[in-house]
Amino acid sequence: MLIITDNRIPEQAKESLSEYGEVFRFETKGITYNAISGHPDIFFCRVGTQLIVAPNLPEHYKKVLIQNSVSFVEGELPTGYKYPESAKYNVATTDKYLIHNFRFTDPVITDHAAGLDLIHVNQGYCRCNLLPLKDDHFITSDKGIYRVLSNYNFNVLKVDPKSIVLPGFEHGFFGGACGVFEDKLFILGNMDYFDDGEKVRQFLKSLDYEIVELYDGPLFDGGSLFFIYPTML
Repeated sequence: MLIITDNRIPEQAKESLSEYGEVFRFETKGITYNAISGHPDIFFCRVGTQLIVAPNLPEHYKKVLIQNSVSFVEGELPTGYKYPESAKYNVATTDKYLIHNFRFTDPVITDHAAGLDLIHVNQGYCRCNLLPLKDDHFITSDKGIYRVLSNYNFNVLKVDPKSIVLPGFEHGFFGGACGVFEDKLFILGNMDYFDDGEKVRQFLKSLDYEIVELYDGPLFDGGSLFFIYPTML
């Protein structure tokens, strides 16, 4: 299994992740602004089992995916340097819903969303700000997303992102500090450093998630964690 992560996450987190799969250390230069240039959720989106990648994903990363028997399709529009052009692939998905600001979404993503309900939010960086969980449960650090999803009667926990680290910015976002694989919630940091950590622990406990804290430090927004199994026969 490949685990795609920003190469700038703490070394201890990389070492912890390596116990679960091969760590795919991701970085780019000159495509988008530096703070998010290594964020997987800026270049990759998964709809069901289909991995969709930005067409300007560097070629050597496409080769790594192929070498690891990971099938993918390319989106239509390149990831851009500034927002909102940088948000085309930053889409939150579940087995029932596609959630994004659909003014910005790459059309290949919506083309692969047949059978899913589309939920529009104003936040283009939706995946950064939203962690989808099982059974219509979500965690978000965005007021607007919280309001929209609450109107659908989903079970949504809102958290304060002010202590989440994103170098170059005042703070990062909760979804960008996490990844979900099966019944494990992997988090870049230790919840003891997070003001809403106990609320998150109790929310996840109610859903029977195992929490894997990847290093002993504040939550770090690395643009999400992608867990990718080989999909080529």
